[in-house]
Amino acid sequence: MKNPRLAIFAVLLHSLVAFTAVAAETTSVAYPPHAIPNSHLRVLPRNAAGRQYQLHIGLPESYAKEPNRRYPVVFVTDAYWDFAKITAIAGSLVYDKVVPEFITVGIGYAGENLDYGDLRTWELPPVSLDGTANSGHAADFLRTIETVIIPLVERDYRIDSSCRILAGASLGGLFTLYTMYTKPELFQGYIAASPAIVVGNDWLLGYENKFVKSGRSLKARLYVAGGGNESPGFLGGILRYNSRVTSRHHEGLAYDFRIIDGERHGSMQFETYIRGLRFMFAPRAPESGPATSP
Repeated sequence: MKNPRLAIFAVLLHSLVAFTAVAAETTSVAYPPHAIPNSHLRVLPRNAAGRQYQLHIGLPESYAKEPNRRYPVVFVTDAYWDFAKITAIAGSLVYDKVVPEFITVGIGYAGENLDYGDLRTWELPPVSLDGTANSGHAADFLRTIETVIIPLVERDYRIDSSCRILAGASLGGLFTLYTMYTKPELFQGYIAASPAIVVGNDWLLGYENKFVKSGRSLKARLYVAGGGNESPGFLGGILRYNSRVTSRHHEGLAYDFRIIDGERHGSMQFETYIRGLRFMFAPRAPESGPATSP
């Protein structure tokens, strides 16, 4: 009769050898990185302020097949995070025929091992966060978007310039609203996911008040959302902004607001972009109402 201890030892030895072989094979094979289909990167020359931007371009599936077609465009800040979010959900929205195909342009930074926190803090808020020149350069960033990035994109891609949308989250959401009140004609739609209204003691509310007193019109589509489980102080700023906008009754503004129930600052962004894009493109949606087929 075979020794049971030897049998167990043989099984263990065989398993160890097999595991070692698999591990060795895994470490020796160079697997290609995953890439987002129909996308590429454009690195811009370093500007006078020393900023070097990188554009993440996402093209619709039909882009190469329909050379005479022009597409709406969605610009999104913090491309290193949010470009992937929007491109991930775009296909499902197009499949459901609740949005048309569109081009996505994520605005990020060129280089390796970057501190995105420092980079975005420099230019997304319209006021300094700490009283120094290390933040509060939204006006410069907006000027770059208007004079460099939009012209480049509309020169090199088939853009329908009558349908530009700007989206952003947190400080990017604050920048989105700042842009709307600074250059309301530059984009036709704005998505602000959990905008950081509390920055500068609700600085944006004062800026909004100046806009209204100027008598300028606001003709755009605006979607704003906050997470139901965000910190009460942060969410309070978003709620104050919603009350302010609702009270204005802007004649040319199509406005929608939502609290994403149960979600915090990061996780609420996915649903915000889904619902925000649907709201942006509602007038252009191929279909509306319940689906008529699977």
